[in-house]
Amino acid sequence: MQLQSFGAAGTVTGSMHLLTLDGRHLLIDCGLFQGNDELEARNREPLPFDVAGLDAVILTHAHLDHVGRLPLLVKLGYRGPIHCTEPTAALAETVLLDSARLQVDGYRHDLRRARRQGIPDEQVPPPLYGEEDVHRALALLRPGLRFGETTPVAGVRVTPQRAGHILGSAYLLIESSDARLIMSGDLGNRESGLQLDFTPPPHADAVVLESTYANRTHRAWNATLAEFRDALREAAAQGGKILIPSFAIERTQTILHTIKGLMDAGEVPRIPVFLDSPMAARATHEYFEFGDELIPEVRDALRAGEDPFRPSTLHVVPTSAESQRINRYDGPAIILAGNGMMTGGRIQHHLKHHLWKPSTSLISVSYQSPSSLGGRIVTGADHVRVMGEDIAVRAHIHTIGGFSAHADQDDLLAFLSTAGTPHVWLVHGEPDVMDSFLPVLAARGLKGDIVPDRQPVDLTGPGYPDGRPPVSCPPRRAARTPRAPSKGGLRWNGLQKLFHPSGREWKRTRLPDVELATRCCPGLLTKQTAVRIRGRAGDMPLGMAGGRAVR
Repeated sequence: MQLQSFGAAGTVTGSMHLLTLDGRHLLIDCGLFQGNDELEARNREPLPFDVAGLDAVILTHAHLDHVGRLPLLVKLGYRGPIHCTEPTAALAETVLLDSARLQVDGYRHDLRRARRQGIPDEQVPPPLYGEEDVHRALALLRPGLRFGETTPVAGVRVTPQRAGHILGSAYLLIESSDARLIMSGDLGNRESGLQLDFTPPPHADAVVLESTYANRTHRAWNATLAEFRDALREAAAQGGKILIPSFAIERTQTILHTIKGLMDAGEVPRIPVFLDSPMAARATHEYFEFGDELIPEVRDALRAGEDPFRPSTLHVVPTSAESQRINRYDGPAIILAGNGMMTGGRIQHHLKHHLWKPSTSLISVSYQSPSSLGGRIVTGADHVRVMGEDIAVRAHIHTIGGFSAHADQDDLLAFLSTAGTPHVWLVHGEPDVMDSFLPVLAARGLKGDIVPDRQPVDLTGPGYPDGRPPVSCPPRRAARTPRAPSKGGLRWNGLQKLFHPSGREWKRTRLPDVELATRCCPGLLTKQTAVRIRGRAGDMPLGMAGGRAVR
């Protein structure tokens, strides 16, 4: 039973795992890399396996970082089935069509900018895919997986169970002739304000386990609710806009339900609430059809014909023109907009117009990658670059982590507690987080190992002596083409050039006001990486660890 990961190995994005067992090749998830330019460049790399040789694809859930490369897979020739649950199929259509639209819009914007600056059209990378590619991928979806029911997939027994992460999310029990494997997908927070808990898993020989928050414990739900209530009260008293960047699926619905409850109870003022995310509005409709996966309070409201996601002051904003008019609204208001990490979407317009105002409040309720715009804001940046402009950060910043839809360390250990003594393989986590979780597993008598990036591992084998894979060089990447000028300088999407001083392989990537040279191994950034950020204060050396800057 062999696993080779082409995403979510050493990072929390781009989930794609090739599983080989009993002569069959199953691809578990096919997600898009999201985050900084270094990560997103990997979306344009050729897949290092035979697409036509795949027997089936199985999806754990419909987040973009788990389904976003499906249209690419189909463009490369895959014509087999894509198995998933019914809610995942419904949400995947919304997610993928939105992704294609954003890519096409972004390409047109980059093309116009390039032409103004005299850059040839061919130097602007085209969209990864368009709507036609999405429809070809959607035609291959087979939404026949049901929680607790075993389904033969390419001759392999697959049993999905409720993962409690988002609507339709599943972990997979996969049985070969000689072993039982659990692929966790993304597991949910047992104190979710929306989803039912994950189903305890059966005994297994190996578990491939997500580890996003394996180094921490979320605040209790009651404490999170009180923290959010107090933040809303304080923000409303400032008299300005209250910006809540939010992912369209699960997080937006949780926040809307929570705001409705607080307003109905008279605990926060009834100020206007703008849902400025057409994708979130479309996704919310699916919650009415698949309400049985939700906590009793929400499920019972849906059965009674009520709308648990609609505060009395809610306004849904369908068009960009109406979104821009919100910025001219006078008085306090709550604005929910995507995306959650603030790397794109309508939230950027609101940040540009309001982040510099002391009366503004920003409430972060989503995961913030350290390298993302949101990560820089919540960690105390004085200025950030938004839509090509330097914007001062004078807003009041609130960070509330208890809304997370991901399992924390206690949840992961609870999940493993019913699985016997499996060999645990860690994916979907930052390197330092996974590294810190290894001794926690060992203390409970479990062998833990970190899944390496793009290197095959025997899931039933002995693993690594200390749980950490040896450093080795993945196959060299092909050179990338430059993207259109952005943020005042030439922006390169990925690799600029390779050179070999003293026989060592190096790589140089050019980003906005950033030049970094990494010694061997694309994708492996360590404290030895040399980074220089040129700014007004002069060159500032930084170290990089797992893609995160550390002073």
